[in-house]
Amino acid sequence: MKVVVLTGPESTGKSWLAAGLQQRFGGVRVDEYVRRFIELNPRDTCLADIPEIARGQLHWEDQARAQQPPLLILDTHLLSNMLWSQTLFGDCPDWLESELLGRHYDLHLLLSPEQVDWSDDGQRCQPDLDERLVFFRATQSWLESHHQRVQVIQGDWADRQTQAFAAVEQLLAE
Repeated sequence: MKVVVLTGPESTGKSWLAAGLQQRFGGVRVDEYVRRFIELNPRDTCLADIPEIARGQLHWEDQARAQQPPLLILDTHLLSNMLWSQTLFGDCPDWLESELLGRHYDLHLLLSPEQVDWSDDGQRCQPDLDERLVFFRATQSWLESHHQRVQVIQGDWADRQTQAFAAVEQLLAE
């Protein structure tokens, strides 16, 4: 099983690319649990919600891993939960990082916020490009410092799709 994670700031095409990758290569896709959490809890999220959100994401991931698909596509993983918790609340439950480091991911596709417009979907909160660049750099820094395989995806929507497809095709050929 090869595991691909789409990660990075909001409104960069992660969900769109995850669906496109699944359509192109098959496999199982795991969506972003926090979206469901927000739909079920229509209020401001707080630090106390982070463990439940993280456990929900892990549960969805574990259910998909149990199926042993040739390709597992994760729209996000605990790194986003960690960084959002730190960004929004200045703190993060300690166990998230150790849980994340205890799992294997073959490739992280890190999406740049540049060259695409931010889109308000009612759940997003970083319309400012500079804020999204800070999030992008924090994601990149964590991945690199923990020796995770990462490929930056950038450009317009067509470029992003081409780069993501080529990266996954290469991964599957290995």
